[in-house]
Amino acid sequence: MNEDIPNTFVTKGLTKVYGEGPAAVHALRGVDLEIPRGEIVVLLGPSGSGKSTLLNIIGGLDRASDGVALFEDQDLTAMSDRALTRYRRDHVGFVFQFYNLMPSLTARENVELVTEIADDPMDVDEALRLVGLGERMDHFPAQMSGGEQQRVAIARAVAKNPTVLFCDEPTGALDSKTGRAVLHVLNDVNAKLGATVMIVTHAAATAAMAHRVIHFADGAIRRVETNETRLSPDEIAW
Repeated sequence: MNEDIPNTFVTKGLTKVYGEGPAAVHALRGVDLEIPRGEIVVLLGPSGSGKSTLLNIIGGLDRASDGVALFEDQDLTAMSDRALTRYRRDHVGFVFQFYNLMPSLTARENVELVTEIADDPMDVDEALRLVGLGERMDHFPAQMSGGEQQRVAIARAVAKNPTVLFCDEPTGALDSKTGRAVLHVLNDVNAKLGATVMIVTHAAATAAMAHRVIHFADGAIRRVETNETRLSPDEIAW
């Protein structure tokens, strides 16, 4: 890894506690982390280990209880709600396990929803071609497979030209063949757009395609690994 590459994210002592007293849940316990720009990062760990909580905080969807989260030297933990909304709009794309497409809109129209509010959006057709749906732009979600719907969701997320793409269990509802196709798309988004891609997953094999793998347990980072040699999604054992 090139140490001269600036960080997209830095967290220091990042803590998240839900509730108070004996019933309090410590979702994050003082997380220190650096994510260099332009990497694919996989976050691994069991349910409740803190992966999605971290993603939600650095994605501007939730607030930390303590500590600092920096995005390119901007302090997310000090931002107002309005500033966080602008941060999400200008810099962040989200992809979730469930596609959240508008069923009454075509693939093209679902992507257009995002480009209408973005400052510097991609061409909608270009975004759909990037995810391999150049021939399916005018189809509705009900006319598409689960993998195709997930690719529309990815096109919608990347059409705003995000600095970072957050993916929470993006292949969780897909079979192995379709899941690999979705991982190929995420790989292409990273390579062609230079976006930092962060993937939360239970699928440990996915780690092989990442530049960096972060292992979570009990709200803390147990270890961070880097892959000097990365596998393509086709080489991943599902």
